[in-house]
Amino acid sequence: MSILTRRHLLRRAALSATAATPVSAVLGATAAATTATGLAACQSDDPGDDPATASNPAVRRSFPPDFGWGAATSAYQIEGATKEDGRGESIWDSFSRTPGRTRNGDTGDVAADHYQRYAEDLDLMRDLGLRSYRFSISWPRIQPDGTGAANQRGLDFYRRLVDGLHERGIAPMATLFHWDLPQSLQDTGGWESRDVAHRFADYAAIVFDALGDRVPVWLTINEPKTVVQNGYLMGHHAPGRQDPDAAYLVAHHLQLAHGLAVRALRATGGTGRIGPAFNLHPCYPADDSTAAAEASRLHDGYENRLYLDSALTGSYPQDVLADLGPDSRMVRGIRDGDLEIISSPIDLLAVQYYTPIYVTASGGTVRRWPTSEAEWQQIYPDGMYDILTRVTRDYGPIPLTVTENGLPTPDELSADGTVEDHGRVTFLRDHLAAAHRAIADGVPLESFHVWSLLDNFEWAEGYEQRWGLIYVDYPTQRRVLKRSAHWYRQVIADNAV
Repeated sequence: MSILTRRHLLRRAALSATAATPVSAVLGATAAATTATGLAACQSDDPGDDPATASNPAVRRSFPPDFGWGAATSAYQIEGATKEDGRGESIWDSFSRTPGRTRNGDTGDVAADHYQRYAEDLDLMRDLGLRSYRFSISWPRIQPDGTGAANQRGLDFYRRLVDGLHERGIAPMATLFHWDLPQSLQDTGGWESRDVAHRFADYAAIVFDALGDRVPVWLTINEPKTVVQNGYLMGHHAPGRQDPDAAYLVAHHLQLAHGLAVRALRATGGTGRIGPAFNLHPCYPADDSTAAAEASRLHDGYENRLYLDSALTGSYPQDVLADLGPDSRMVRGIRDGDLEIISSPIDLLAVQYYTPIYVTASGGTVRRWPTSEAEWQQIYPDGMYDILTRVTRDYGPIPLTVTENGLPTPDELSADGTVEDHGRVTFLRDHLAAAHRAIADGVPLESFHVWSLLDNFEWAEGYEQRWGLIYVDYPTQRRVLKRSAHWYRQVIADNAV
């Protein structure tokens, strides 16, 4: 890997790395049926659904029947109980307890105490009218050391959670890996070790066997790009490395783990659907120059095509491989048959959209739009439309689900017990309008999950940023519905925004 490539990788990562079962899926809807329904059922008072009207609350947009309205969380960010019922240590336990790694030294030791309060949280989901809940399973809660026999108490927790969702009429959508790798596996090389991809498949098989068809939709790896960029390029996520050559070997092993998990589910003969969860950033040239267009294309390769192409077409983008160079650990680490495994047929693709990226002729990035409290996040709703339509255009009518979309706002609990997060309402309304426009233009989008259900541990930012529909008063663990939660409940009831 050249010094120039190394610099470009670090510069890209600095600004680009980020942070259900739809009801139609439970009913067995196909992509074609979803698309047809969407074209017929997506209606608004503005027939053209002009993006210029996206922020106009007077325009009503109806979504397809059985659209999967949901919300999302992840295990380490909400569960707490990091030492209870046989749970092992994860890399995020180690990372967050290391001085200087997280804001204010915050950890996920308690988080939103969801492990103890899950029944209360399930009732809140029911009261919001959620049709889908996307959560993650903690690998060290199932296999404390990342290998061997299952921890029955950990499996029992997720059985109770899944049963509770069904009792409330909410479709479970389970993510197998949301960054909390068992520390014992990190000690043997972590995702740099090819063996960890196989250990992941073993863990996935245990979970599939335990929960079976009670979970109609499975997601394999959450945001492999964030592990690569934040964990191995910038080093501000666990495991805290800054090694570009290791980073893209990790990318390959994460993709391999995804494919092996897909095959593990197929081997069970179960009826559950499965796919990966990719955070996709539309990349635009910062100006009209040929150089900016070329730089944007390569940036898109690292941001999006590296993951999309390998999972959906069975090949890595040649421009990215050439940029990495033939001596890179990733290129040398690709073995015969790997891409066939990685591209094992999937049932749906989870898309997570937060921000666009504008690329200069020199390969740098610039900001074009206002940012949220997360400085990396530019607020650009049309990027949602662009990324959804791009996936359908480039990769065909694979069913899509949005599994994360949201922003942090400066939420405060007022004296009258309310939380007024008007900025979140505006953000979600505008992004849902963009998603609606994509459905009307033929995108087979089945569901939408707000990030996040609850305020939670926001990784390196600790508890400084609040992303939830529901306010968590951490000293008391009291839950309070924000204005956005009340608004979203009405959206679900109306099936329209």
